[in-house]
Amino acid sequence: MKYFVYILKCSDNTLYTGITTNIKRRVNEHNNDDNLGSKYTRARRPVKLVYSTKFHDRSSASKEELRIKQLSRKEKEKLIY
Repeated sequence: MKYFVYILKCSDNTLYTGITTNIKRRVNEHNNDDNLGSKYTRARRPVKLVYSTKFHDRSSASKEELRIKQLSRKEKEKLIY
């Protein structure tokens, strides 16, 4: 199974990092589903996918998600652009 680590840009210009097996479905959930989208993004819709990378196992994806979450905003922006 493939796992994706992704970064969303929210309407208030903040960044949200997450992990999923289906990137298209997950972005749709963040934008449209009050039950499945995260509490953080629910209040900051619409969100836009600005970065994603693929991994072959959950462990590697989770490590990358944690690494990205620990980056500063400036470092995240360098990763995105």
